[in-house]
Amino acid sequence: MKLTIQHSCADFNSYRAARVKSLFNVESGANFSLDAELDLDSAPWSLGVIVGPSGSGKTSLGRALWGAGAVYAPSWPADKPLIDAITPEGSFDDVTTALASVGLGSVPTWLRPYPVLSNGEQFRANLARLIAEAPARAVLDEFSSVVDRQIAQIGAGAFAKAWRRTQGRAVLLSCHYDILDWVQPDWVFDTATGQFSRGWLRRRPRIDVELWQTGWEHWPAFEPHHYLKLPRMIAATNYVASVAGAPVAHVAVSTRPGLAEARACRLVVMPEWQGAGVGLRFLDAVCERWRQGENRYSKPMKTLFHTSHPGLAAALRRSAKWTQVSANLVGDDRARSMQTLQASAARKGKPGVHGAGHGGHFRAVQGFRYLGSRYAGDADRPEVAGPGSAAHVHRRGPRRGRRERPAQRRPPGSTCQRAGRARVPSAHRAWPRVGA
Repeated sequence: MKLTIQHSCADFNSYRAARVKSLFNVESGANFSLDAELDLDSAPWSLGVIVGPSGSGKTSLGRALWGAGAVYAPSWPADKPLIDAITPEGSFDDVTTALASVGLGSVPTWLRPYPVLSNGEQFRANLARLIAEAPARAVLDEFSSVVDRQIAQIGAGAFAKAWRRTQGRAVLLSCHYDILDWVQPDWVFDTATGQFSRGWLRRRPRIDVELWQTGWEHWPAFEPHHYLKLPRMIAATNYVASVAGAPVAHVAVSTRPGLAEARACRLVVMPEWQGAGVGLRFLDAVCERWRQGENRYSKPMKTLFHTSHPGLAAALRRSAKWTQVSANLVGDDRARSMQTLQASAARKGKPGVHGAGHGGHFRAVQGFRYLGSRYAGDADRPEVAGPGSAAHVHRRGPRRGRRERPAQRRPPGSTCQRAGRARVPSAHRAWPRVGA
């Protein structure tokens, strides 16, 4: 396919215009032309990118490719939340899946109208709407131009994975070359060089995630992004994931009565990292350590995890490391919950309780149990760093200058070291980096 772009405007001859022509030896700025050879029919494709500097003809090529009507520019209502504005006649599950797939997994954000969102949230909302509508052809102009590069790269990678599950074709127009490794496009046309290339040989960048065992001191930074407001778990061990020293995810793990098994809760991924796959890898890594007995009790335990988030539940169902064990459409009986709380208060000599706790809610809570890497194949099993490894021992959280000495400098029989409120043998403190 050959596309020819020709634009022209008036040739001005004012004093300043004439002086610019004389100083820089430019005859005119009234004409622009661009010829592009795009080999789009020789192989199937779903995602292409036209990249180049501003003013190099990307938008013109996008309009010439399938017509101006293919340029995706949705109109958003100002009086409806995102959850109602995206495909109102479509499936609720499809909308929540689209929002989660592009990293817009913050549930409170779903209840806000588009105009009040930040630039990064609007960027992801547009991508989610495009995925939910799934047109046969779409052109996205100024892709990732109004957001910072961190959100642009993570959002681009999340969109690319989600879009490839549809049957449509999309062309991204961008002046940023840093998204190419994340998008992994089927073809690229560079307006700066006029070169067309099919396929992308470089792999998506690796994300090195460091795991820390901490207390609740980091929870206030994550709590605003959790969809429930609950008291802190009793006797919990907290874990924080960090990338380049910045906290990106949190989870807390406690135990069921009798140490029958562990229970993970309060999983939160920072909004700018949602959609990168960090959260599930992080949860898997923590649960794998508990399955191997790397916890304060030195006892191997499987882990239960409950969530109401549709996107997270779908991801856990797809994983071979997890199995679903429950699916409750509503909470426990409200009257019975109130009676239980009142009886407990009477035993403790406290005043009567007027609430009903969490009984009677209408959240569809889904439960999962972590089975372990041996059910998913050894190739997916994260490498565990032992006492002789070079991995650092992280005790107090992702703070600069607070890393302890490498684990191999401590003899295997050394005494326990305090980490938050738990005593954990130093041989169990060595955490590997987990590639996301």
